[in-house]
Amino acid sequence: MIQKNELNRVYLFLTLTFGISWATALVIYLTGGLEDSPFLNIANIPVSLALLLMATFYMFGPALANIITRVITKESKQNLYLKPNFSQGRWPYFLAAWLLPGLLTIIGMVAFFILFPGNYDSNLSLLTAEMKAAGAENFSPWFVVAMQALQATLIAPVLNALPSLGEEFGWRGYLLPKLLPLGGRKASLLTGVIWGVWHWPLILMGYNYGSGYFGAPFLGPLAMAWFCVVAGIGFGWMSIKADSIWPAVIGHGALNGIAALGLLFVQGEPNALLGPTPVGLIGGAGFTILAVILFLIPNAFEP
Repeated sequence: MIQKNELNRVYLFLTLTFGISWATALVIYLTGGLEDSPFLNIANIPVSLALLLMATFYMFGPALANIITRVITKESKQNLYLKPNFSQGRWPYFLAAWLLPGLLTIIGMVAFFILFPGNYDSNLSLLTAEMKAAGAENFSPWFVVAMQALQATLIAPVLNALPSLGEEFGWRGYLLPKLLPLGGRKASLLTGVIWGVWHWPLILMGYNYGSGYFGAPFLGPLAMAWFCVVAGIGFGWMSIKADSIWPAVIGHGALNGIAALGLLFVQGEPNALLGPTPVGLIGGAGFTILAVILFLIPNAFEP
């Protein structure tokens, strides 16, 4: 049972998180959305206003809400879950966070192309054309794929740590611990649902799925919610076991780094609701399998 004062903090945190991020989404929508957003000249580099707002106020909404909630409610600065905790055999959860997202993404990608072979391009025609346009036709496209997968596995978790922290400092660093009195399973599940709903304004504007899929624009938000639930269960498990948000930050960064790998093999127009990226129902099969396994293991969500 969550204590009343803690529940009030949760309500305040969610109000602030959704208020900051969804207000940012409204600005993006009113200034042209994701497709027709104006460009700003920053250090002689054209940057989309929508991309800039997404990468700052939207994605850092949960982190800002964590800080503001603590200030308003005079909550202790303890239990920030920012300390990397390698004691008591917790290091395997950091390793899992680093490696599992890539493996699970590849599992879902392979499953998608097995079920939809017509969307698989063994010649990597799209990538080959892009390489030719860039004057890099002397390289094998498969070499580029291998390098992409390698950097996504080894480097992306570090490069993406800061933007991932903007979300995870809120979701797994504040909301999940507050919900733990409900039990680790319920807390991870509920955090995932809320995380998915938080994405909805962007999804309605075409983020991740575009706007031409069957059932647009309503099925995209549901698909995103499902993915956030299954991915959130994995991130929640890692964070609870490690008693730290850093496995979630690392895992989130690794996921963002490798999520687009399947698009290198695409031909035609696959249904983005299904794959090949992990936010598709089939593309995310690896994350779904892990979530089911974790739910079946006794004490999987016990600290």
